[in-house]
Amino acid sequence: MKRLTTMLCAAQVCWAAMAGAAPLSITLPPETAVFKSSGLPGYPLAQQKCSTCHSADYINFQPPGMTLAQWTAEASKMQQVYGAPISDQDVNTIGAYLAVTYGSAQASDAEVQAGSNPPPAPAAKGDAMALLQNHGCLSCHAIDHKVVGPAYHDVAARYGSGPQALTRMAASIEHGSSGKWGEMPMPPFAQLSAQELQTLTTFILHQ
Repeated sequence: MKRLTTMLCAAQVCWAAMAGAAPLSITLPPETAVFKSSGLPGYPLAQQKCSTCHSADYINFQPPGMTLAQWTAEASKMQQVYGAPISDQDVNTIGAYLAVTYGSAQASDAEVQAGSNPPPAPAAKGDAMALLQNHGCLSCHAIDHKVVGPAYHDVAARYGSGPQALTRMAASIEHGSSGKWGEMPMPPFAQLSAQELQTLTTFILHQ
């Protein structure tokens, strides 16, 4: 009995020491993986939309020599199963890029050419909310609270107002950024037109 009591006391001391210990802090190495460069329209789309959810290294984990149909099915799975913010046209465009760059397809293949047509412009080009939804912005941002990235209300407060604020924010959206709001990088949105960038920045700065 005495031995059992001693063991229980020792266990209590051990648990107390663990409870008082500082929480373990883990620092992950910076992201270095990038998508392979390509002139296909799926390349900037993959940079923008695929990297929202996972590293470019995920692509390298797939079996080599995958066909266009297999890569397109993989992109479709991201849309249908995991809710990736990509349209049906995006699925075909990204699938064509991945099949040529990482798989067995050739850029000259008729199926690749058909799948590589640039995605259509947003249905309501001048509508900021349509742009935000079409390009998956609302997967990471909200108007008044943080999601993955900061709330647009907080972004507007930091940037202020005036022409310089519009220019700086437009550049950040177009080229992407990292380190401004923590470790999570923002992918580039290079496919947006100057008018679309102005529509988005004006909307955000008025939140």
